[in-house]
Amino acid sequence: MGGAILWGVVAASPLLVGAALALLRTWPPRGLGIVLGFGAGALMASIAFELWEEGLDLAGPIPLIIGVVGGALAYFIADRILDARAAKSKNQGSGAGVPLALGALLDGIPEQLVLGIGLASGEPVSIALVVAIVVSNLPESIGSAADLLKGGMAKSRVLLLWAGISVICALATVAGFGLASATGDDFRAGASGFAAGALLVMLVDSMVPDAQEKAKQVTGLATVLGFALAAGLSLAS
Repeated sequence: MGGAILWGVVAASPLLVGAALALLRTWPPRGLGIVLGFGAGALMASIAFELWEEGLDLAGPIPLIIGVVGGALAYFIADRILDARAAKSKNQGSGAGVPLALGALLDGIPEQLVLGIGLASGEPVSIALVVAIVVSNLPESIGSAADLLKGGMAKSRVLLLWAGISVICALATVAGFGLASATGDDFRAGASGFAAGALLVMLVDSMVPDAQEKAKQVTGLATVLGFALAAGLSLAS
């Protein structure tokens, strides 16, 4: 259990660190767009080389596809609810900040559940995998926190939001460790698919358009670099 707590904190901490970095300095729009593009590429690699590939290896396509559809629908519905509430309160200044935070939550919970289950099964955690998690999660939280601050949210609320997401994701690792004996490969594949589905919708709807708006033509190059680095780290793990 101690290992699950440790690795849960390690995997979730980049989310809080990214928010803190956004609070420490004002990021210029172009720099923020490059960071978002880089993070989008890293998340694409995470979907392709970790979530999708691992799900297929564990239980084949059916549980994985069910999870992908479930994750996509969960993100889409939750994002529409948040949009409706924002429109009702006439608070639409957060840009992609709230969708990115929602994506991090819907990705982080199932991803770290799977991490906890793997730890309970005796699977080792590689340093390359940890670095890949940092590479993908850090830009996501920096971009979201910066947009939320630009939209007028108080620094304390931004930090509290990302601290809450980090704690929930870390606890998901502990929950996965405890549930390991009651779950099988189908559950793990479905959880991986859920995270992949939520991330894919978030990337297309929010993260990539926001990066493109801020960094213009440089976005594609930053995305490729993020993908290449994260894919190399995933393969090394």
